[in-house]
Amino acid sequence: MAIADSKVREQVVDRIVDCGAVPLAITANNVVILDNNTIGVGAIFCSFSHVTSNTKTSKYFYCNCHCYVAHDCVIGDFVTFAASVLCSGNVHIGDHAYIGTGTGACIKQGTNDIQLVIGEGAVVGMGAVVTKSVAPYTKVAGNPAKQLNK
Repeated sequence: MAIADSKVREQVVDRIVDCGAVPLAITANNVVILDNNTIGVGAIFCSFSHVTSNTKTSKYFYCNCHCYVAHDCVIGDFVTFAASVLCSGNVHIGDHAYIGTGTGACIKQGTNDIQLVIGEGAVVGMGAVVTKSVAPYTKVAGNPAKQLNK
């Protein structure tokens, strides 16, 4: 389900599943998904996307063209990556987050001890460089990314 507004996407999915539809993941033929990953039901991976190892994507993740998801990431339900998002390793992204509005965003790598967290419902703006965790329902943009809605 490729609807950018994650709340609307969730409502539509709920309706069609209630009617008996069986969701499935869709992956373009040139997507690279490496080893030991868990891909959630209804995920969409558009052309030239790349997922490395030990990553978990939850339900209805939408990964637009030319995105990169590195090792040990956890991506929540109904998360959207706009085109050309680069998500480094050890990043946890909460449900309904929207990353890279328009095109591109770069998310710095976390560590095994301290993951970088993008909170539930957060919005990361076009071209943002995220170097620190982002609180739930916060909008950030810029290089380095700074909060827009205080």
